[in-house]
Amino acid sequence: MRFHPKGGRSNPPDRWPRRPVVRINRSTFARTAPAALGGLLSGYAALAAAELVSAAVRPEAGPVTAVGGAAIDRTPPALKDWAIRHFGTDDKLVLQLGILAVLGLLAVALGLLALRHRRTGAAGVLLFGAVGGAAALTRPDSTGPADVLPSLAGALAGAGLLYLLTGLLTAPRTAPAPGGGSGWNRRGFLAAAGAGALTATAAGALGRRLGASRGRDAAATRDAVRLPAPASPAAPLPRGASLRVPGISPFTTPNADFYRVDTALVVPRLSADTWRLRIHGRGVSRPRTYTYADLLGRDLIERDVTLTCVSNEVGGPYAGTARWLGVPLAGLLREAGVRPPSQGGPADQLVARSTDGMTLGSPVEEVMDGRDALLAVGMNGEPLPFEHGFPVRMLVPGLYGYVSACKWIQDIELTTFDAYDPYWVKRKWARRAPIKTQARIDTPKPFARLGVGPVTVAGVAWAQHRGIDRVEVRVDEGPWEQADLAAEDSADTWRQWSYPWRAAPGGHTLTVRATDRTGTVQTEERTRTIPDGASGRHSVVVSVD
Repeated sequence: MRFHPKGGRSNPPDRWPRRPVVRINRSTFARTAPAALGGLLSGYAALAAAELVSAAVRPEAGPVTAVGGAAIDRTPPALKDWAIRHFGTDDKLVLQLGILAVLGLLAVALGLLALRHRRTGAAGVLLFGAVGGAAALTRPDSTGPADVLPSLAGALAGAGLLYLLTGLLTAPRTAPAPGGGSGWNRRGFLAAAGAGALTATAAGALGRRLGASRGRDAAATRDAVRLPAPASPAAPLPRGASLRVPGISPFTTPNADFYRVDTALVVPRLSADTWRLRIHGRGVSRPRTYTYADLLGRDLIERDVTLTCVSNEVGGPYAGTARWLGVPLAGLLREAGVRPPSQGGPADQLVARSTDGMTLGSPVEEVMDGRDALLAVGMNGEPLPFEHGFPVRMLVPGLYGYVSACKWIQDIELTTFDAYDPYWVKRKWARRAPIKTQARIDTPKPFARLGVGPVTVAGVAWAQHRGIDRVEVRVDEGPWEQADLAAEDSADTWRQWSYPWRAAPGGHTLTVRATDRTGTVQTEERTRTIPDGASGRHSVVVSVD
């Protein structure tokens, strides 16, 4: 007999309550990993089949692209700006990788679910296929019911493979497993899994090959383009417009370095031979449809213009200058009978529609006020790159890109701001968006360690269609000192500047501000990009040893 430590007697050892014994069914445990693998393989097969079918239908109808586009459409502006700020032009790649990661986790979960409920797991794959098909069918660029086919084919392939593999995991073998138990058909499972993986890989490779073939056809039409000489060429870059300061942004941004901010997960590759542009709407007495050859046959003008994205933070990289070749947009509108509101025209908004479903709204008055608003066909001496809108894009100097720089344009409708809200206005961005006066320090970089003595502080400033009149630099809380301005190319381009600074030891804050030709001084008030562009003054902190 034993006594409890606090007194009294306790039960004898053979009468103490026993802890429940958890017995692990080794057969079930051994099937968990294969079930997860079966789910992943089924998801892989679904995506591969969808890729193959989307190559035949159109790449934008693929489930990852369609769901990703729907996610972009529903992303809050603050989250969108965060993604652009942290990932830059890789934001779409990050989104796609995120979608694939989520799909992988869901595929594993469906594989485990199918181990207990075979039909329910397969039905789950079909459900996600339905989501992809619905996303494709409801996209603004949807071409009709055929857009559901990639998701449908993928769902059927994935569900069928999952049902097959799960059956091999749950059906007993004819011979007993070692140590007893029903076991499962390992050999059959591995054979089916291997065959499924090989078939999916082949289907995906074929889909990519077919998609690349379609892209090559479009590229061939671009390669065949011979841009005509402009009837009104751009003036040569003035002497002294481009400063020779290491670290400063070049005056003309190379095409490969030009920023790209849009919502297209798949870059549209349009054929110049089949491209069309329609002009119609309120106040259009003579609706027109133009081909690419029609535009090239007109009198083209060539102009240097700096574009800026509304998502550009103070000091950010989303601004660039290119030499654009194109057709004056105002002339096309007048030929269609359009008059600006100041001349009695009934339409005050021009809605540009892209082949990817994007809609942008520009004020008709600004488009027709004499500035060089263009339907551009060339960029820095070559046809537009696909990433920047080939075959034709629109641009209006002085307005942020989200209201003026429609890429892959295919439709222009004249309407009113009261009658229609384009894509970004529906997401709480401003209807009208003139570019704000800004200056940026390109060199020295933030947190640079400098030596004592002469240092050249330099950068760019812009106030498109108004022009830069003055740039000033302040060191710490000292007085504003005037910087040296490079020669001006035009009021529609940025302007380089430099400031000679004799650096003293210690930590310092360098701040820049610009003044445009209207006398407006760049404000120090910091605002976010939404609703009409960021404001504030750019500063960098440096150390001098």
